[in-house]
Amino acid sequence: MLTFADQAIPYYNTLIAPANLPPDVGVLNPYQQPEVEHIVSEFYSRFFNDNKPRTFVLGINPGRFGAGVTGISFTTPQNLRRYCGIENDLRDTPELSSRFIYQVVEAFGGATEFYRHFFLTSLFPLALTKAGKNYNFYDDRATTKALWPAITETVRTQTQFGYNRKVAVCLGRKNESYLRRLNDQQGFFDRIVTLDHPRYILQYKTKDMPMYLERYIAILHECIE
Repeated sequence: MLTFADQAIPYYNTLIAPANLPPDVGVLNPYQQPEVEHIVSEFYSRFFNDNKPRTFVLGINPGRFGAGVTGISFTTPQNLRRYCGIENDLRDTPELSSRFIYQVVEAFGGATEFYRHFFLTSLFPLALTKAGKNYNFYDDRATTKALWPAITETVRTQTQFGYNRKVAVCLGRKNESYLRRLNDQQGFFDRIVTLDHPRYILQYKTKDMPMYLERYIAILHECIE
């Protein structure tokens, strides 16, 4: 029987960027780089080398400084080294979402314990850019429409790795409307719970970060009980 890692590694390392995006929207595909291929293999072999179903924690699409560089959701090169024990030669990058997520990971008991229960991923697996900045798949209707079949297939394929269909965690209030629409169409999850997006928390609610961190941990524990 194939493990979660056996399925995730070839999926990511063979991802192809879509060709139907609007002309002003760019896409970053780090998985074509040998070092990222190695990182993906080491990460999933270390944390997902089993058949245990994971609870999905779904973001929007990667940022250009997180998974857009490392290939690992919400994970910068430095956090890959510091919290996951995976050495790499990638340049350190600033990424607010990764800072908060790895505070969550540490509060939950560290990377091994966190990833034993959860799979961090996104509705669309590749980073999008516009005018050199991060871009979300829902920022314009044409991009959303162009990517909707790929989003559907992304989530469908990843659930086949092994997932807890009883509940999914959605990151981002606006993202929630799209995940619920997808779930209404496909029936992937029985229930969806939503948390404020890490970038929103660090950009606008820094003073309240301990409260948000506590909220994250409480919801995550509820999802695996």
